[in-house]
Amino acid sequence: MTQTEYKIYIDDVIRRVESARLKVSQHHIVKIVAISKYSTSDEIQKLYNIGQRAFGENKVQDLKAKSKELDELPIEWHFVGNLQKNKINNLLDIEPVLFHSLDSVELAEELQKKLQAKGKYLSCLLQINSAKEQSKHGVMPEEAYDIYTQIEQTCPNINLKGVMSIGSHTDDRDIVKKSFETTYNIYKKLNNATICSMGMSGDFELAIECGSNMVRLGSIMFDK
Repeated sequence: MTQTEYKIYIDDVIRRVESARLKVSQHHIVKIVAISKYSTSDEIQKLYNIGQRAFGENKVQDLKAKSKELDELPIEWHFVGNLQKNKINNLLDIEPVLFHSLDSVELAEELQKKLQAKGKYLSCLLQINSAKEQSKHGVMPEEAYDIYTQIEQTCPNINLKGVMSIGSHTDDRDIVKKSFETTYNIYKKLNNATICSMGMSGDFELAIECGSNMVRLGSIMFDK
């Protein structure tokens, strides 16, 4: 695929995002985070060259390596993976714009300790397991509001921006929609939340129609 063909392809993805958001409201804004975990630095740069600025990685070591390789570009790096406690310091040294997958009070408390020791702050999203699937991380929906509030009150170096979830792993559109609606309903109850991150390559249009204002697009964004 040539650079021109690739831009036309990405423009079509953006049109799909635009079409979905307009079904919600002309004022509804949706941010695309390109998930580059299976992509090289060269592929990231190719997408950057046609206008994409936010990229997400799910392994701390990959985020560190790619951010260093592409250090000359003003890329907005996101961390979207499960964070092990022994990798916290490494992540904080990279200083990502947003950590999407804060999935427990215990992790929040450990993050708070490390952030306070370094005199740093970190913007985070609380991950909600809205589909209640054992294969997924995140807090249970019925506990999410209380946990979010607890972290806000007890972890001053964590700047909670909102919530994140992964749609139900099924081909049944109604079940996927219900999982998105569950997360969105929690998001709407949170006073200061500004980000509702839902939707990936296979279900982002449905997620946007359910209220998502941030989508995490991987395979659909890269020229393979």
